Amino acid sequence: MNTHPNVTALKLKKKSRLLEISFSDGSQHSLSCEFLRVHSPSAEVHGHGNPVLVTHKKEVNIKAIEPVGNYAVKLIFDDGHDTGLYSWKVLWDLASNQPQLWEQYLARLRAEKGSREPLIAMNIKYS
Repeated sequence: MNTHPNVTALKLKKKSRLLEISFSDGSQHSLSCEFLRVHSPSAEVHGHGNPVLVTHKKEVNIKAIEPVGNYAVKLIFDDGHDTGLYSWKVLWDLASNQPQLWEQYLARLRAEKGSREPLIAMNIKYS
């Protein structure tokens, strides 16, 4: 039984690096590409119960969104990351808990002296 609403629409705003998500309960959320990238549900990020701290993704963007059946999407990021499947439940959990998850991420960055800033300066223009 679903305990979360389904995704009804996704809209990528490349210039502002935001993914707007509409859910079947009528709610709408905007998640930054950086937030989605550092919270990727991939094994690469989550490891085996020991999540990797993903850094230097402040300027990351989503290059493509591929549907996976009627339950998920594969987000392809411009840094080459493309292994996480974002199910409707994952997107709902990320959207519902975004403020707390973001604060936990920033706290972990500070504790491990990580940075959000890109390793190399990127000057990308989207039309």
